[in-house]
Amino acid sequence: MYEDLADLAVKFAVKNGASYAEARLEETDANAFVMKNGILEISGFEDSFGIGVRLINKGTLGFASINIATKESIQDLIKRSLDVTSAAVKVSDNIKMSDEKAVKKSYFVKEKKKINNISPKTKIELLKNVDTALKKSGVPISTGYYSLNDETVKKYYINSEGSKIKSIIARPNFFYMFVVKDGKNTSQRMWQYGATGGWEQVEKWKLPEKIAQEAKDVHYALVNGKSCPKGIIDVIASPQITGIISHESCGHPFEADRILGREAAQAGESFVTKKMLGTRIGNKAVTLVENPTVKNTYGYYEYDDEGVKARKRILVKKGIINDFLHNRETAYQFGVKSNGSARASEFDKEAIVRMSNTFIDKGNYNFNELIKDVKTGIYLKSFMEWNIDDKRYNNRYVGNEAYLIENGKIKHPVKNPAIEITTPSLYMSIDACGKDMEYHSATCGKGEPMQGIPVTHGGPTIRIRNVRLSI
Repeated sequence: MYEDLADLAVKFAVKNGASYAEARLEETDANAFVMKNGILEISGFEDSFGIGVRLINKGTLGFASINIATKESIQDLIKRSLDVTSAAVKVSDNIKMSDEKAVKKSYFVKEKKKINNISPKTKIELLKNVDTALKKSGVPISTGYYSLNDETVKKYYINSEGSKIKSIIARPNFFYMFVVKDGKNTSQRMWQYGATGGWEQVEKWKLPEKIAQEAKDVHYALVNGKSCPKGIIDVIASPQITGIISHESCGHPFEADRILGREAAQAGESFVTKKMLGTRIGNKAVTLVENPTVKNTYGYYEYDDEGVKARKRILVKKGIINDFLHNRETAYQFGVKSNGSARASEFDKEAIVRMSNTFIDKGNYNFNELIKDVKTGIYLKSFMEWNIDDKRYNNRYVGNEAYLIENGKIKHPVKNPAIEITTPSLYMSIDACGKDMEYHSATCGKGEPMQGIPVTHGGPTIRIRNVRLSI
């Protein structure tokens, strides 16, 4: 890696007037394969390099990036960035950042089977095996789409306060979408797997078997689904539902830049305010966690893109708002330390406040205990759609595979049950959480330009009392 160029960028920026400077050098090796209906449509291989430089000049924050590895180009980039920030002083905020400890650290994610040693033939064979398994499932499939991607990112971070951090993280991910049919009726299912680690993580997913079984389940629900009960009922939500709830209605509105209104024109606002810290938003059964340090998860990292050590963040503790997600800039404005939530998707994007692994914490109930006293309810096993407003207040979740519960027993499938509820009402209605715990991967979008970043969300099976379904 061109670490000397990153060092040069920081030194040159400070020497020429910046009060703070940092450089993030990244080298990425990526591969991608896409198959549709048994035909390999796309394969791609990419090696990229670049340096992102951020600095504070006269209280103005600037960011610039370059992928030309020469001393002269780096110096010219810094000069132009200093000129721009100097000109912007009259219209910019006086940016300050929280004081953080300087760190010197190297870390990497262990790969038992290095992804870069796995041949394209092996990767394509996996896609073929998934397609074959779906065809042999006996389920009428009108469309099958599968993509297998991996990237290995080498990163070197340095700032003018003395931090130097090196990392190597490999991430495989698999996305699929299929459509099952029953006469003129169809049902679509899409999902994503992701991890940090080597090819052994992909093997653990057992994709052909799991996706074929899921097709059978979705088809069974499509063929046998009946109308949902009306009125106010209880809902048992699987970890898949729990995960999207925690990500959309807690993770996003608890991002401090949203709370400050910084994301309003791009990704939306937040119904949460600074004054709500320490107030109740949910039942005592609800604890919501953000933790980038969970090993092998898709959103895993040990240090964020501002050089701050990652740690577990308890956003909601037994129903009480306990913490927000911060980078160094928002932390200063809130009078706290950064909790390591600054991330960028690539070297040419500025690090902003982002989630990593967001989930509702587990409870003490097994599945049978959760449903045993439900007289009339719905078990939501998977979802086909979710919607949430820009402030992350009004939620809507539509079930895909779902079942009626009567007197504590799972009955027949039901068609497309939908929950429409506000975020506080949702969390106040959760009265029990299961012992089971699942983590599911996703790509979270935020920012302008858009940054898609690897995250995990999940949790246990939860019980939501007295919900009115929207059919």
